[in-house]
Amino acid sequence: MARQAESKQENLIRLKDRALSATAEGITIADARLADRPLIYVNAGFERLTGYPREAVLGRNCRFLQGAGTDADTISELRDSIEAARECTVEILNYRKDGTPFWNRLSITPVRDAAGEVSHFIGVQSDVSERRRAEDELRRATGELEVALTQVRRDLDLAARVQQSFLPKKTPELEGLQIAWEYRPCAHLAGDFLNVFALDDTRVALYVLDVSGHGASAALLSVTLSRWLSATPSDSCLFRRNEGDSGGYRIACPSEVGAFLNERFQLDARLAQYFTLIYGVLDVSARRFDYVAAGHPGPVHVPVNGTACAYSSTATPIGLLPGVEFQEASLALGPGDRFYLYTDGLTEAVNLRDEELGQTRFCRMLERSRDVTLEQSLHGAIQLMTDWQGSGASADDVSLLAAQID
Repeated sequence: MARQAESKQENLIRLKDRALSATAEGITIADARLADRPLIYVNAGFERLTGYPREAVLGRNCRFLQGAGTDADTISELRDSIEAARECTVEILNYRKDGTPFWNRLSITPVRDAAGEVSHFIGVQSDVSERRRAEDELRRATGELEVALTQVRRDLDLAARVQQSFLPKKTPELEGLQIAWEYRPCAHLAGDFLNVFALDDTRVALYVLDVSGHGASAALLSVTLSRWLSATPSDSCLFRRNEGDSGGYRIACPSEVGAFLNERFQLDARLAQYFTLIYGVLDVSARRFDYVAAGHPGPVHVPVNGTACAYSSTATPIGLLPGVEFQEASLALGPGDRFYLYTDGLTEAVNLRDEELGQTRFCRMLERSRDVTLEQSLHGAIQLMTDWQGSGASADDVSLLAAQID
């Protein structure tokens, strides 16, 4: 029986030895009771990992793997852990027998005898060079990406400033006329745009447009359109040359403006980009706003007394179909009446239950704002939208342009 038990023990030892030899990791055992803690065992995995044969390393301290590039702080951490007889895991730059460096994930574990004294240290080594190289490459790529993103942010900020430079610098100064506007892009660059300026001594042009999509392409088209919808007769589609020898320009009616833009900006199949527009001419002396709403919400009329009324589009969006006839509509205004032009980013704002704000809530809010200034009523509209969305972010640009004739 004793011989049988001894044979089982020998077989178990041989099995453990074969297992240690077969493992891919390097396994070492150092004798903690001898001076300088020499290695007394290394497995085949250690030989494969380091290139050192067993007979060349037994009896030596494992520090022979260190070299010029090995971090001094990591060496100090290892030394302190061994002196304190505590477990330690580090990643350390070591060198193979042929001098090639590799990143070694080294775990040191103290082994205690029956009396509780540390008798040996077991070391487990793994080559993590590929992972470290991948991490270094990721850090390098991340750094390059950060540089690129910083440049993109600078470019976007600059582009946004350029775009916003075309917004109204000041409102027309006509007797009895008040103008206010709000412009809230949902990102750096907006597809929305608005403007208001005098056409002559009694008439004012007002427009709000909304380019489909978002980002740079939408912003570029909105800026391009702002140049066509300008107060400079020679560069603008808001004016027509007088026929005959009289020369000069006349103010184009809104239907002519819609037809021109629709012809000039037909849908490009590659970009699938179009825009909606409300453009009109406010005749201050006649108290009348003549307009075209091409796929765009019509104005909201808020009389001094009575119910606010939201009007519908009068034509299809610009660029969708050729040869569209743009029908004009007129809004008669009484003293103190207000009207509002806006983009659907306001009324289509959704709350956390995915419900739209809608025109009705917008109109009721404007009715309640009759006694505040035009600017304050626009601030109230923005606050209404913000409160409705709750913690949700705006998914679309929002533009508002309001006028009042006293």
